[in-house]
Amino acid sequence: MDGARTPATCPVLILLGPPGAGKGTQARMLEERFGYVQLSTGDLLRAAVAAGTEAGQAADAVMKSGGLVSDDIVIAILRDRLAQPDCTGGVILDGFPRTTVQAEALDAMLQETGQRINAAISLEVDDAAMVHRIAGRYTCGNCGEGYHDRFKRPTVEGVCDKCGGTEMKRRADDTVEAVSTRLEAYHAQTAPLITYYAGQDVLERVGAMGSIDEIATTLGNVVKAAAAR
Repeated sequence: MDGARTPATCPVLILLGPPGAGKGTQARMLEERFGYVQLSTGDLLRAAVAAGTEAGQAADAVMKSGGLVSDDIVIAILRDRLAQPDCTGGVILDGFPRTTVQAEALDAMLQETGQRINAAISLEVDDAAMVHRIAGRYTCGNCGEGYHDRFKRPTVEGVCDKCGGTEMKRRADDTVEAVSTRLEAYHAQTAPLITYYAGQDVLERVGAMGSIDEIATTLGNVVKAAAAR
């Protein structure tokens, strides 16, 4: 990580990918490898509300009234967060933008400080395989260790290899039908963003059906090239 970077020169990456594509895992690995900070919309909102910032107070009032936080408030919270010292090494945006309107607002905000999107990285998946990957997931209710009906079963059925717990949990929306619906919604929502960032010549596609390490290697090479732009 280059210690001489300023907010105006730090890399800004967007990580796109459907449920189960491994965005969280890969973002954590990028944080460790490059010193980037992962910024998710939900975490940003909660932190801003807890800190009592002006934008956080506005978001809190909206959420308490049962409304949806506006793009303007999210952008204001993101602007505040990007100005913090730990972001000068680079950031990974996860969960924002979700629409082209948000993408345009993000571009406008970054231009105010001389920043830009270095890369919008789309983790590409095979929908049919992804349905089976997600639908078979379950976790230990005690320690959170993850398992899968086909790919990672505990050594002793029903007993966690890590802690010995016997309570296993499945997400209610990790059924074949629910996952298929979520994937369809993701593609419908993200397709315009793919077009938008392709038009800006910053779109990168990374296959996300291999092993975690294989994906991390490819993703790392993409990130290094993007940061050098």
